[in-house]
Amino acid sequence: MTEINTSASVALSGLDTVDWSALTHAYGPAEDVPGLLLARCSEDPEERAAALDALYGNIFHQGSRYPATAVAVPFLARMAADPALPGRAEHLELLAALAIGYDEAHLPGGVAVADWRADAEKVRAQDPEAIRAEYDAWVEAATDEKDRRLRALRRDMYDHDRQQEAMAAELGAYDAVRGELPALLPLLRDHEAAVRAGAAYLLAWFPEAAGESLPCLVPLLDEEREPVVLATLLVTAGLLGDGEPSTGLTVRIRKFLDAEDPVVRWAAATALARLGGEGVEAAVSAEAAVSAEVLAELVATAEEPGSDAPRVLFHEGDLRGYSAASLTLLADRFPAQALDAVTDGLAATSGPASFPVATAALRLAFGEPGPDGPGAFTELTEPQRRLVRVLADLDRATWQWANLWGIVRSWGLPTPRDALRAYAGLPEA
Repeated sequence: MTEINTSASVALSGLDTVDWSALTHAYGPAEDVPGLLLARCSEDPEERAAALDALYGNIFHQGSRYPATAVAVPFLARMAADPALPGRAEHLELLAALAIGYDEAHLPGGVAVADWRADAEKVRAQDPEAIRAEYDAWVEAATDEKDRRLRALRRDMYDHDRQQEAMAAELGAYDAVRGELPALLPLLRDHEAAVRAGAAYLLAWFPEAAGESLPCLVPLLDEEREPVVLATLLVTAGLLGDGEPSTGLTVRIRKFLDAEDPVVRWAAATALARLGGEGVEAAVSAEAAVSAEVLAELVATAEEPGSDAPRVLFHEGDLRGYSAASLTLLADRFPAQALDAVTDGLAATSGPASFPVATAALRLAFGEPGPDGPGAFTELTEPQRRLVRVLADLDRATWQWANLWGIVRSWGLPTPRDALRAYAGLPEA
């Protein structure tokens, strides 16, 4: 028989008043959700772990959110806020996932929530018949039969009502989590380091609430002694700040570039890259020096993050991938250095870890993606040619992932691996 923590009755108050059978998740009616939430309060660690896996699979299925997702949020938030309940840090991570999906889609700039809301409103205002006509015209404009079939497939897969429902569920979950932030802000000072880090990480995704969260968060930069928690606070401050001189935020963050702990220095550089990497009221020469320090930290991590680097929550702990993305923010000031560092990092990656690094490298080398491609290999600059050769030299196991094919194709380069090697004049592997 499952033994449930006695505090669960408060956190899960009202659970039985929800008509879960009328709500849906990835597998249909959400009747299993209350039992899973109850199991998350179990005294048995294995039962809690199984319930967490199930919640990631049904109310957050491969990044998708559903009508049941937003309804589960208040219960998870109360469970995270109750110090007598287990798994609080895990609940905070789950809440962040329910709010934004996979965070790498929002990095390095942060959640562009105004654009998100505008896109949802645009979809709501669209006429499905007009959209279908646009798709038909797009299919007719295909340049060859293969392209025509691919376009027709995308047209036939489009479902206006389903897209509206999906966007409503995503924004509904986001706003449900945002509504719980006031009750979760005190967790920034929790006695558990993992809970403090989880709370700081969660706040990073709500720029509309920065006016309430930053005043609570920024003073902790001088108080927090746990490196991973401090690093999380720094990155969050960078994502929520606006970089304006009046805030003085960059001044407070820049001193951490001299921190003893490498993860703290990395976090300060990441935050400053997001804010602009400059020292605001400092002289031009000092600003350049700060920018160079930011570059140096991000370059070092992009090239070799270190196997013993502590795990931060951002970008699933992939410091190389996050650093590569952050270096794209410095491309206007340090184009050659940024591209060289990310290309070096890409050469040292394999499998899914290569995806964000390849994306950053291609953006640094060729700008924003486009279907026309960069032209003949001989017309490329040497840094561009080097990147293409590194991509073509990634092992076959990495090239088995359709994700990498899609990334490379986005910049108009040939796939599969053998085609890219031929384009670069490399011998068959």
